[in-house]
Amino acid sequence: MNKSIISVVGRDQVGIIAKVCTYLSENGVNILDISQTIVDGYFTMLMVTDTQKSEKSFLQLCDDLEALGKSIGCVIKLQKDEIFTKMQRI
Repeated sequence: MNKSIISVVGRDQVGIIAKVCTYLSENGVNILDISQTIVDGYFTMLMVTDTQKSEKSFLQLCDDLEALGKSIGCVIKLQKDEIFTKMQRI
C-alpha cells in the first residue's frame, strides 16, 4: 500500500468533491477515508488514499492534482503519509 494524504482547501462551490473523486477514480487512486467541512464558506477536505494501483507516478499525481485545484479555485496537495505525519510533529 502506498498511503498518501490529499488536502483540498478553497471557497465552497458545487462539485469540488465530485471533480477530485472523478480524477482519483480515473487514475487508479483508492480513497481509504475522507472527511470534509465547510466553515464560513470555506471548504476543507482531507482524504487518505492508496496510490499503489495508479499507473501515474506520485509526482505526476501531485502535478495533476495541483492543476485540478487551480482549475476549480482550490489548493490541492498530495503528500506521502510518512511526510505528512512527520510534518504534524514539528
